[in-house]
Amino acid sequence: MDMRGDNDDAIDRVEGAARPTLKTIAFMTGLGVTTVSRALKDAPEIGEETKKRVQLVARQVGYRPNRAGVRLRTGKTNVISLVLNTEEQVGGFVSDLIYGISEHLAQTPYHLIVTPYSRTNDPLEPVRYVVDTGSADGIIISRTEPKDARVRYMTERGFPFATHGRTDMGIEHPFHDFDNHAYAVEAVGKLAALGRKRLALLAPPPNLAYHHHMRNGFLEALGDTGLAEIPFTGATIDHSIDEIRARTVELLRRPSRPDGIVSGSGQATFALVAAVEDAGLLVGEDIDIVSKQSARLLHLLRRPIYVVNESVRLAGRELARSILGAIESENVKNLQSLSAPSPAELQ
Repeated sequence: MDMRGDNDDAIDRVEGAARPTLKTIAFMTGLGVTTVSRALKDAPEIGEETKKRVQLVARQVGYRPNRAGVRLRTGKTNVISLVLNTEEQVGGFVSDLIYGISEHLAQTPYHLIVTPYSRTNDPLEPVRYVVDTGSADGIIISRTEPKDARVRYMTERGFPFATHGRTDMGIEHPFHDFDNHAYAVEAVGKLAALGRKRLALLAPPPNLAYHHHMRNGFLEALGDTGLAEIPFTGATIDHSIDEIRARTVELLRRPSRPDGIVSGSGQATFALVAAVEDAGLLVGEDIDIVSKQSARLLHLLRRPIYVVNESVRLAGRELARSILGAIESENVKNLQSLSAPSPAELQ
């Protein structure tokens, strides 16, 4: 008697999909469908050698559980939703974040889907859609705000989530973050050691939580070193390259211009360097720049740039670990991580 306990084959027949099923693996291994199913779920009653054999064959034939069948049996989708603002999360950041998350999920039943929204939309809307439709078992969000409505919404509904970035709203939740406070302190210290006296900060937008972390670190270090701030107005790292370049040229043509800049983004630093040269100055002589970067490209631009690397792939792996732990209701304290900046280096 075929005790399948599975809906994959029935659904495949309806859809007419020619893909490997549990019966395919059972035929190739000489095992029963129920044994195969339990081996793929890492059931403790199945021997390790049997599990390895079944999992090897499953990988070789490209077996993937049918999500509809899984949901019927377990109530789970085996889907993680990564909610991203597609207009602002561009370039290597997105690909590295997805790579890191997917790398960690590869050895689990979970699959990653990207749920996009644009800056003209309410950022709560895609989160509300996933929660209300139950189209994923957990959500990862980024660009957190100190008082983030998405965090409150998911917390109130008991929906598993993790955030790329912290909040400041009295809610303990899973997160991974880069220590932007420590980065700014280190950057100012580097510029002070180079003899710079007047510093400007090109920061993230003020509505984001990591703006405050970076800004507070910058001001704290200025106080400790006795250096002066030259306000960088009219631009953030979210502005276009052309806008940052124009605002920087204006900044450098002031009577009391900065002789050092701390940049919150590698992409923005490309615009800073162009503006320095537009103003007839030289990086490394007239002005020094310390920049954070997530893609290791700045050394291809100008060597006299001091760089602190942020690993977005590491962030992806940590976020995947956090969201899986949230789904399993693990202790939230164990699902929070903060990565320190690597030492600034001349590249």
